[in-house]
Amino acid sequence: MPRKPVSLGWGVKKEGKSIWTRNANKGISVRGERRKRSGKIEWRRWDPYKSKVAAALLTTNGDPSQILPEPGSVCLYLGASSGTTVSHIHDQVCGAGNHHNGQLMAIEISPRMMRDLQTLAEQRKGLIPVLTDARDVNGYVTMMRGKAQWIHQDLSIADQAQNFISIAEKTLSKGGTGILSLKAASERSIQGEDESRFARAESLLRQSSLDFIERIDIGQYQEQHVVFHVKNL
Repeated sequence: MPRKPVSLGWGVKKEGKSIWTRNANKGISVRGERRKRSGKIEWRRWDPYKSKVAAALLTTNGDPSQILPEPGSVCLYLGASSGTTVSHIHDQVCGAGNHHNGQLMAIEISPRMMRDLQTLAEQRKGLIPVLTDARDVNGYVTMMRGKAQWIHQDLSIADQAQNFISIAEKTLSKGGTGILSLKAASERSIQGEDESRFARAESLLRQSSLDFIERIDIGQYQEQHVVFHVKNL
């Protein structure tokens, strides 16, 4: 028997253990993901094995809708890669033709990945790729129309939590949501097992000016990763 869909936002729904976003570019899959129709609406499956945000939506102990940005908001995606997760966030924030008037800044340091992002942006109005080091806030903050209501950081660098806090303090609006996807293997400067690295990051977040909401363990979908959810109060 099909599971009854649960709405997580204007353009996101959950069906059982599957997450779907309302396709802003009908008829097109970004990375070969499954699509399906519901009346006039086309939905794309959001794979938690390829997206830490999707994994967090499925494993959070809280309200998953609180992890997502609102339609029409200013969003900052740090470490956008080739744009898989970015495209699903765009579905929610911008919608077809950017009729929500959202702004999704996709920051990426790799020129090769940037080419994929630029191709994606040509098909998705409101998506703005920027080739720069995410730690260099001056490289993109002047392009933002205001402070971000939602930030996601997914960077394979050392000192991920410290960098996230520093960037959020400069760019996240009051009441804004921050999501940190932390990879244990990148924290090579911290001795010990993965858990000690996660605990160190959590401690830094709790000691910062940000309001700590939840540590989300996504190991069943993404090994050596956790996701931290914070707010800027």
